[in-house]
Amino acid sequence: MDRTLFSFILLITASLFVSSCSKQDDESEASNNTSQTVMTKTSSAPIKIDPALAAEGEALYNQNCVFCHQDDAIGKPGFAPSLTNQEFLSASSDQFLMGTIRDGRAGTGMPPFSHLGRKQVEAIVAFLRAHAKVPNRSVEIDAQPASHGDERLGQFWFDSICSTCHGPNGDGYAAGGTGTAIGKASFLDKVTDGFIRTTIKEGRTNTRMIGYSGPAAMADLSDGDVDDIIAYLRTVPSR
Repeated sequence: MDRTLFSFILLITASLFVSSCSKQDDESEASNNTSQTVMTKTSSAPIKIDPALAAEGEALYNQNCVFCHQDDAIGKPGFAPSLTNQEFLSASSDQFLMGTIRDGRAGTGMPPFSHLGRKQVEAIVAFLRAHAKVPNRSVEIDAQPASHGDERLGQFWFDSICSTCHGPNGDGYAAGGTGTAIGKASFLDKVTDGFIRTTIKEGRTNTRMIGYSGPAAMADLSDGDVDDIIAYLRTVPSR
């Protein structure tokens, strides 16, 4: 290729890249300046969190949840996870959050709070949602296809990587791990394969759950590897 033409193409490409980055920065700043709103995949307009409902939820949270999950639901490492982690809120549907609060997590320290009733549980979810700073992607994530991985290969990856934090049987904190009990039926029955897949690939900021997909990851797992792990996880409660 002619060197002059090549230089011209590089200049145009660089200009487009800078323009794109500038636009993303502007959009990010606008998003950060938006208070008490949550974006959804199915709507171009932000869904406003009712401040009164969120305030009611905060009061209920402080009465029922703060001992384990701490102030502002930031969690306590090795004891209770953060409920305001941005990746967690983005991937979690209201149905998942409400179901977890209502039913608890059998086999863990998370008891059921069904005595609160639907309206009060909704208020707690509104309080958690008020902490969201990124779009909610749960509709998109939950619509991902089911895993058709090889559980035998998945066990190799789980034993090699996941068990370090989540325990050899996915028992989490109860096994002395720093990660949650992802091997319990009470968790697996409430999450989609898309939720698990996204968490493995993207990780959770400010936690030991790093992303495991991409060249910068600790282990650059392929899509097939991730689906193998999911397939194995689905078998753990029955083992």
